[in-house]
Amino acid sequence: MTATAFAPRDLAKRVSPGIAARNTLTLAWRNLVQIKHNPMELLDLSIQPIMFVLLFAYVFGPAMAGSVQAYLPIVIPGIIAQNALFAGMSTGFGLNTDITKGVFDRFRSLPISRSAPLAGRIIADTVKQAWSMLILLGVGFAIGFRVHTGVLAVLLAFLLLLTFALLFSWTSVYIAMKVNEPEKVQIFGFVVIFPLSFLSTAFIPTTKGIPGWLAFCMDNSPVTQLVASMRGLLVGGPVLEHAWIALAWGVGISLVFAPLSLRAFKKRA
Repeated sequence: MTATAFAPRDLAKRVSPGIAARNTLTLAWRNLVQIKHNPMELLDLSIQPIMFVLLFAYVFGPAMAGSVQAYLPIVIPGIIAQNALFAGMSTGFGLNTDITKGVFDRFRSLPISRSAPLAGRIIADTVKQAWSMLILLGVGFAIGFRVHTGVLAVLLAFLLLLTFALLFSWTSVYIAMKVNEPEKVQIFGFVVIFPLSFLSTAFIPTTKGIPGWLAFCMDNSPVTQLVASMRGLLVGGPVLEHAWIALAWGVGISLVFAPLSLRAFKKRA
């Protein structure tokens, strides 16, 4: 009788859903624990949001809304949404770093789920985004921002933001699979996310006075819909319609980029 030997690649394909989930959580924890050895990553998640809040509130606040206090209900939800999109770029950056440094080659030699490294990174970065949102809200409270709804609404705002960010992060995952250097993922962030966040109502209360074609694009931007629902949940206003449109954008983006990302991931892995 001869024993049948399975290659690591075959073992990876045969793991049960429960084991795959444990593999994913283990690798997500691995990505979070790395912060202990690289505290600069946590500083990036903390200092940049603080700088954005202070700069926008005190530099643009008086000009946009007449005072800092009047501008905070407008800008805090906007910065939270923008920061979530930029934080999503760290998912692609980290994935590309792991691939180019050979970490994924090591994962391939282990009898684990083939999707666990990818899913673990996405889950870990979603946790990091929650941390950034807490920092932003904390700084906002320190300079005068107040929630006018309630605890449940704040929790729903967290859930909405993290869900949209998770769906949108597939764009950075796809870019990470297609480029050969982590810095190119960052370039994508500045070329796409930066104008997308500013061509919205994230930092302005209305699109009145803006040329019609540009106002139409801004009003129908996924960022505008996300920010509008965040404002409704945090300071009051319409929520449901904007939230559904934002999530529809997120689902549409993920339906396009998730299959492309998984196909590219299989080719690189």
